[in-house]
Amino acid sequence: MSRRPTLPEPVIVDRFFKNRRRQDVIVTTLSTYQDKNIIDVRQYFTNEKGQLRPTSKGVAIGIGRLVDLHAALTRAMKKAIELRLIDDEAGE
Repeated sequence: MSRRPTLPEPVIVDRFFKNRRRQDVIVTTLSTYQDKNIIDVRQYFTNEKGQLRPTSKGVAIGIGRLVDLHAALTRAMKKAIELRLIDDEAGE
């Protein structure tokens, strides 16, 4: 099996507001840390200069666990719909 490629810099996959008024954002990135590929889902805040800065609130796991994370989030979505916490139209 060949060695997986590493990333020279983080790749932002998605971002969305957690709190639009305070400009808190959830950012999902793929990156390499200590020669290991990871996925990071982290809360960022906007500083006084308007720059996004990461907080300690988040999770970073090895990319090999991405399948498990996806399955867990899929189950959470189904359960939230079942409990009528969100609409079936996917999260409004």
